[in-house]
Formats: sequence, C-alpha cells, structure tokens
Amino acid sequence: MAKPKPISKEDCLRAMRYTRSVKAAARYLNCSYQHLKPYMKAYKDDETGLSLFEMHKNQSGKGIPKFISREHFDKVSPIEDIVNGKIDASSFDAEKIKFKMIEAGFLLEQCYYCGFETRREIDNKSPLLMTFLNNHKHDYTNGNAQLCCYNCYFLNIGNVFTEKDIESIEGHSVYNTTDAVDFQVDDYTKKRLEELGNFDTRVSDDPYDLVSRKK
Repeated sequence: MAKPKPISKEDCLRAMRYTRSVKAAARYLNCSYQHLKPYMKAYKDDETGLSLFEMHKNQSGKGIPKFISREHFDKVSPIEDIVNGKIDASSFDAEKIKFKMIEAGFLLEQCYYCGFETRREIDNKSPLLMTFLNNHKHDYTNGNAQLCCYNCYFLNIGNVFTEKDIESIEGHSVYNTTDAVDFQVDDYTKKRLEELGNFDTRVSDDPYDLVSRKK
C-alpha cells in the first residue's frame, strides 16, 4: 500500500484560506481528517505561535451558514449528494449551493479559466460568477459547476454587460445601469455620487452573496 502523501504548511494555509473548519480543509485537500490533523497541529502560525489546528478547528461552526430559510437543507440533501448527482438540485437555492460547495471544498473560489482569486479589500468579495460547462444550470456533478471571473466569462461564454450598461459606464453614469448587472465604482466617483445622493455605501450582509454588487 502506498504511503500517505505528506502535507506541507503551504497546503494547510491554502486550505484554511478557502474553508472554515479542519474537516472542510481535509475535504479541500482530498485527504482524511485524521491524516491532516497531525500536520496542522505541528505547523505554527508565525504571528500568534498557535498551531494551525487550533486556529482552524472551529468547533462552534462560526461562519458556516445554517441555512435557516431551508432548515432541512443539510439533512435532506447533503452537498455531497448534490455533487455526486444523487439528488436533484433544481429545487434548492443556487447561491446557497455555491456557498456550501466552496465551504466544503468542492469548489475553488477562483476563476476556472485563469485562476483569478483576488478579493476586494472593502468586503473581501471576488468578481466571480457561477457557470456550468455543459450549460445545464442544475448539474453540479463531475466538476461541471465552476466559478468564472468577469473577464473570462466575456471571453469564453458571453457578454457580462448590456449595450446600455456599457454606454452608462463609458459615459460615467454608472448608477444608471440595468438592475441585472452590478459592479463597483472608484472612490472619486463614489464620493461624487454620495454628494449627489445617488450612492448607498452600505455593504451587503447576506452570507451567501459572494459576488461584488452595487447597492
């Protein structure tokens, strides 16, 4: 039998970035919890001196959504069953499925095509859209569901903005775009819109809202 592959500190830190618990990190790294645990206990955080295991064990489940609006989501349809095609996903909220797939390590929060993963400092969100490689929007099996940045979506799939949106953007009237497309403005424009009363600075508190949106 082949000896289990060692897990580096860099792998652990990468898994911690995309997950919210040690168990989820193990799924992300495609290994067992018991295999990952000793490595995370051995590696220390340079700033705090704590082990990576202590920093990421999250026994209380903090930051992991409980799906209150669909309280039986996990009991009736574990995300593993959706990804494995055992349960029809069409009756469930796509935004929550996306969030759960990322949390469980089934989906990387980066662009499938170019690997873009930069987050915006103001709210830690990325401009990534859910796409389906075979164009079947409820098929989450075999890696069919992927995230795609705005640029690669345009290059590989279709338009992100309508002609009206582009006209508004290039005319510096960004607050007049269609409701279907949301994006952010630069600090100077935001300040001017605030002065005119046309910009709301509130940040979305929806835990499933992973994509940057204009409010």
